[in-house]
Amino acid sequence: MLVKGDKVSVLDEAINGVVFSVNGNEVTIETEDGFMMKFMDNELLKVNESSNLMDSIKRINIGEVVKEKEIPKPRSFVKEKRDKREIPAPEFDLHIEKLVPNKRGMSNYDILTLQSETAKRHIEFAIRNRIPKIVFIHGVGEGILKSELDFLLGRYDNIAFQDGNYQKYGQGATEVYIKQNSK
Repeated sequence: MLVKGDKVSVLDEAINGVVFSVNGNEVTIETEDGFMMKFMDNELLKVNESSNLMDSIKRINIGEVVKEKEIPKPRSFVKEKRDKREIPAPEFDLHIEKLVPNKRGMSNYDILTLQSETAKRHIEFAIRNRIPKIVFIHGVGEGILKSELDFLLGRYDNIAFQDGNYQKYGQGATEVYIKQNSK
């Protein structure tokens, strides 16, 4: 709180002065050049008259400094409960950078076709080898690859699919569950 006679400095300008009057949040100051100017109290900073270092040190609250220096406790994350014998589901990243060393010269159609064929190959492999669950990482993007993947997965009778675990993948993955036929 500023009172008449306090030395102040304006925050965003190179103006110093003395408080002439205070009216609510509005403070009138007399600048070093003799001009009267009005500012809001949150635009002013009280300037210490004392240049004595010991006075400044005595005003420091040691408790606050120690609290600032404390190392924060690590955040705890909820982990998925898993059986120790459970094998994690295979994950297949369909980003084009993971599929080919260089995508230069490929059209968007070529890229999408390669990604779809790769996904189809992995689905067929999982069905043949009786793998109950796989995960496709497709990323968020504009959703074209996800739509193509949904269309592809919808063509299989023995497959259920849903968005991947949000905590683990965000919105960029699809979990595929393969229903096994007893033969």
